[in-house]
Amino acid sequence: MREKKKKGKAVIVGGSIAGVSCAHALILAGWDILVLEKSNTPPKGIATGAGIGIDRLAQEIIQSWLPQPELLQETTLPLTIDQNIVTDGDEAIRILTRDENFNFRAAHWADLHSLLYNALPPDLFLWGHICLSFCISEDRTSVAVKARSLQTNEIIEINGNLLVAADGCLSSIRRTFLPDLKLRYSGYCAWRGVLDFSRKESSGTIVDIRRAYPELGNCLYFHLSSSSRTHIVLYELPKKKLNWIWYVHQPEPELKGNSVTMKVSKDMINNMYQEAEKVWLPQLVRVMKDTEEPFLNIIYDCDPLEQIVWDDVVLIGDAAHPTTPHGLRSTNMSILDAAVLGKCLEKWGVENLPSALEEYQSVRLPVTSKQVLNSRKMGRIKQGLSLPDRELFDPKIASPEDCEELKQKNMPFFDGVLS
Repeated sequence: MREKKKKGKAVIVGGSIAGVSCAHALILAGWDILVLEKSNTPPKGIATGAGIGIDRLAQEIIQSWLPQPELLQETTLPLTIDQNIVTDGDEAIRILTRDENFNFRAAHWADLHSLLYNALPPDLFLWGHICLSFCISEDRTSVAVKARSLQTNEIIEINGNLLVAADGCLSSIRRTFLPDLKLRYSGYCAWRGVLDFSRKESSGTIVDIRRAYPELGNCLYFHLSSSSRTHIVLYELPKKKLNWIWYVHQPEPELKGNSVTMKVSKDMINNMYQEAEKVWLPQLVRVMKDTEEPFLNIIYDCDPLEQIVWDDVVLIGDAAHPTTPHGLRSTNMSILDAAVLGKCLEKWGVENLPSALEEYQSVRLPVTSKQVLNSRKMGRIKQGLSLPDRELFDPKIASPEDCEELKQKNMPFFDGVLS
């Protein structure tokens, strides 16, 4: 009789998209899992977060995790066109690049998270708990995690074979191993907003924006300003929403708490509107003004890590590779991290966990390192910031060859890689 395989247990810290993706991948690999998440309750359709673009390989992986794969198509919109335009004040001058074979899909963060979360068994999550500390056993075969309930302050201990850090770009678990690692401020922040026009489809704002941007629902629009060295992104999301992101130069703000999202005042928002009127098309400015509660993200990344595995602890998602958003990589890298980790664990089994984690690290580090650096480069080009051995990019006079660098498809491993 065939001997039954020993089942591993993983504790996943963080219940965002990286964490729920990891839960799917590890369950498929035959592992038991428990997810620690500091939020008190599961998501219930709350419109948190902003828009994301999902690449072809990530789409395939997500569909493999869903009992109803068609739900991904139903909760996303196509992004078949990647287009860069140069703008001078309230006038669009010319198209810099246009790629009609983009093959991404647009999703609202909350919709994708709910889709993934709802496809998991409900008893895998420990809500309202924060990871306090962890201890790896002397024989390196298990890890004990201490967590505290934010509601009762009760401290519990959970034992597993593997600790997965999916706790974001400010990861406390990563800090344990790399206490001196500092995130790199990009030199700019991003105003972000999602306009819900589900009851305003015939409003002047929506009629005008569709006239100015006729391919909304298919196109990822980038506007580069010829005068202010800044750029803005616009694309449509499902359920009658428009997603916009405006990158603005400013000194590094003070980071408060465990979030890269800043609190903003009415004065800050009004100042943002006034500046937008000097730079962007009036139709786009009206979308920004009609958006409820725009917010400001501080844009960080860090130089690629040389190590993302320590004994029975592994980093995935933004904890492993904080990145700027210009290559639409953060969510996609998280999904691929989870899929590769799951495949490695399934291949090697819990008995050969060090080999599984070594393979995961060797597969993912070369890919994510190049993608982080390319996203950084793309952001600096579009923001008119300096790069070694090249002049500042000026969209008004840039040659067709220079403009080619704006295309998303130049991202290393753009077509995907999965071991």
